[in-house]
Amino acid sequence: MRFDCLERLIKIALEEDIGPGDLTTELLVDPKLQAEARVAARAPMTLSGLEIFREVYRILDPLVEVELLKKDSEQAERGEAVARLKGPAASILTGERTALNFLGRLSGIATSARLHAEKLAGLKTRLLDTRKTAPGLRALEKKAVLHGGGFNHRLALFDGILIKDNHIAAVGGVRKALELARKNFRQKIEIEVDTSEQFYEALQAEADIILLDNMDPLALKEACDRAAAFYYPGQRLTLLEASGGITLGNIRDIALSGVDFVSVGAITHSAPYADLGLDFEVKKPSAGKRV
Repeated sequence: MRFDCLERLIKIALEEDIGPGDLTTELLVDPKLQAEARVAARAPMTLSGLEIFREVYRILDPLVEVELLKKDSEQAERGEAVARLKGPAASILTGERTALNFLGRLSGIATSARLHAEKLAGLKTRLLDTRKTAPGLRALEKKAVLHGGGFNHRLALFDGILIKDNHIAAVGGVRKALELARKNFRQKIEIEVDTSEQFYEALQAEADIILLDNMDPLALKEACDRAAAFYYPGQRLTLLEASGGITLGNIRDIALSGVDFVSVGAITHSAPYADLGLDFEVKKPSAGKRV
C-alpha cells in the first residue's frame, strides 16, 4: 500500500472514531498530563500491524513516542509486551481504540494464516488468500497473510485473470472463455470449474491454473491423477488449486490430494480479532483537568 493511501486510511479511521472530539478525555484529562502505556498480548498470536499502530499515533499526535518491542510476523505470548508509548496522556487515550483495532484485526489474520499454514507442514501445497477482505483494508490484510506464513493470490481484479463460473456462463463455456482471454492476455490464466466435465475441458484447453471449487479430497485426488496422466509421464503442466469449504479440520486432507494450492477465504473474512490491551499508567499525580 502506498504511503499516501495508508495515511488517508488512518485519517478516515481516526475521524470515524473521534469525530468532533473525544468528549470523555477532553472533560477529564489535563492536556499537559504526561503518561506511559504498555501494549500487551492477552493470548498467543502472530503479530501484524505494528507499524500501522505506530503510524496512527504519528498522525494523531507526533508527541506520542511509540517503541515497538516486537516485529510483524513474530510470535507474542500471553502477557508479553509488544509496544510501549510515552507522551501526552490525552492523545494516548484518544488514539487507543483506532490503533488497537488495526493491530488486533491484522494480528488476527496473521494468526489465522499461521494456524492454517502449519497444517501444510512438509507438503508442497501452498496456502493462498482470496479477495474476501474488508473494504479498504485489502493491502494490509494480504500483508498480514504473508506475516502468518501464507501467500497472496491476486491482489485485485487488475492483478491477473481468474475466469469464474459467472464469466463462463456469460460467454458460453469453458473453452470459449479461455480462447477469448488468450487473445489479448499472454500471462497465466486461471479458470474455476466445479464439475469433472468442466475440468477436463479446461485441461484440454491447456489452462495454466485450474481452480477446483468445492470438491472433496477424493474428487481432488482424481483430478490430480487425471492431470498427471494428461501430459508426459511424471510431468503436469497445469497447476491445480482447491477452494471452497476449506477449514482447519480438512485442509491437510485436501492438500494430500496433490493440489498445488489451497485458497482459504476464512483466513481474512472470518479471522477472530487478536486480543491486545493497552495498560495506561500516569507518571505524575493529577487531580484532573482544571475547569
